[in-house]
Amino acid sequence: MSSFAATNDNGGILLVIGGGIAGLTCAIEAAEAGREVVLVEKSASLGGRVAAFHRYFPKLCPPPCGLEIDHRRAQNTPRLTILTLAELESLHGEPGAYEAVVRIHPRYVTPACTLCGACAPACPVEVPDSFNYGLSKTRAIHLPHWMASPAQYVVERASCPQGCGSCASACKYGAIDLSQQETRKTFQAAAVVLATGWAPYDARKIENLGFGRFPDVITNVMMERLAAPDGPTQGRILRPSDGKPPRSVAFVQCAGSRDRNHLPYCSGVCCTASLKQARYVRAQQPEAHISMFYIDLRTPGELQNFAARAVEETGIELVKGKIGRVEERAGGHELVLTAEDVLAGKKIERAYDLVVLAVGMTPQSGGLPQSAQLDEFGFACGSTPGVMAAGCVKRPTEVSAAVRDATGAALKAIGNRTK
Repeated sequence: MSSFAATNDNGGILLVIGGGIAGLTCAIEAAEAGREVVLVEKSASLGGRVAAFHRYFPKLCPPPCGLEIDHRRAQNTPRLTILTLAELESLHGEPGAYEAVVRIHPRYVTPACTLCGACAPACPVEVPDSFNYGLSKTRAIHLPHWMASPAQYVVERASCPQGCGSCASACKYGAIDLSQQETRKTFQAAAVVLATGWAPYDARKIENLGFGRFPDVITNVMMERLAAPDGPTQGRILRPSDGKPPRSVAFVQCAGSRDRNHLPYCSGVCCTASLKQARYVRAQQPEAHISMFYIDLRTPGELQNFAARAVEETGIELVKGKIGRVEERAGGHELVLTAEDVLAGKKIERAYDLVVLAVGMTPQSGGLPQSAQLDEFGFACGSTPGVMAAGCVKRPTEVSAAVRDATGAALKAIGNRTK
C-alpha cells in the first residue's frame, strides 16, 4: 500500500468511506484502474459483516473465497492507502475539490506485531467478542479475527485497568505502544464513495420475541457465527443455554421487518439467508425438525432456484404466519411460539429448542456528510456530483449485488477529476 499522495496524473484522490466488501471492492477496482485511493474503515480490520459469515449464497462459498483475494489485491496495489480505526470527521468543498478530515484512533499495536500471541494470555481483562456478536469473550488485546487485515492485534484501551501494561510487558518485540494518541489527517479528494454498510436491527426492541430474555433466542447473524469453524463453538450449532445440539429449530422471518413499529421495509435477503442456515442445521442434525414462519417467501431472481433446492434438501416445514410471541416453558429451556397459521386458519403453539430471528438490515448512515441524500429509512438513496453511495448503505442487498454495485461506483468515481 502506498503512502498518501495529494494529487496524481489520473484525476485526483478518490476517498472511500467503509472497508466492507463494497468499499474494499470499490477501492481496489479504482486503484487498479490508476486512481490514487484512500480507504477509511472505522473498525480494526477490513471485510465488514461478510468476514463474519459462514457461507455466501447461492454458491455457499466461505468468506475466504472472496475476501482473501481482495486482501491480497489491496496489499499489492501501490495506489491504495488503507486507514483502519478511522472515521470521516468532516467533508467540505465541491465535486473535484473536496477537503476531508479523517480522525484516526490509536491501535496501541504497531506494525512490528508478529502475531506471536503472547500478549493476550497476559491480559487480565475479558470483553465481549463483538465479532461473535457477544456469543463469546476475548481479551482486551486481541486479533479481531483469524483473517484480519491488517494482521495486527488491537487494544480496547477503555477496558484496561488504570496503569495496566501487562500486554506490553509480555511482547518481546516491543510492538505494543500504550502511549499512542488520536491523530487527524486532511485529504484533498476529487470524489467520495460512501460504503459504510449495514447493521442488524436490534432484536431487543422486539420485546414479544424474547431476544435478550431467553438465551436460546438468537439472531440470524449469530447463527452464522455458530456455524462458522472459527466461531465460538468451532462450527457446531449448539444452544447457548446448555451447549447441546438443538433437536428442533424455528426460523422466524420478518423479525421486526415490514412492521411500522420497527422496520417498515423488507430487507430482501432474509428468507434466502434463513433457508441457507436451514442447510447448516440439516447437515449437522439430520433428524432435527426445522420450521420457518413467514409472511411471504421473497427470494427474487436467481435466488428462487436456490430457495427451491434448500426447501427440498432440508425438508423444512414452511408455515405461513407471523409469530405473536415467544415464551420459555417453565422448568426447561424449551421455547414455545404462538403464531397464526394463515393457510390453516387457526392459531397454533409450537415448542422448539432454538429460535432464530431473521432481523432486517439497517443502514450505517450515521455520521455521513451532509451532502449525502438519505431516504426516510436512512439509506443513501441518491448521489450528488462527486459523492455517491455503494452497497448496503444504499439499499439492502446480498454480497454479489453489493460487489457489482461497488464496481459501478468505482467507474463513476473515476470520471471525477480534480479541479
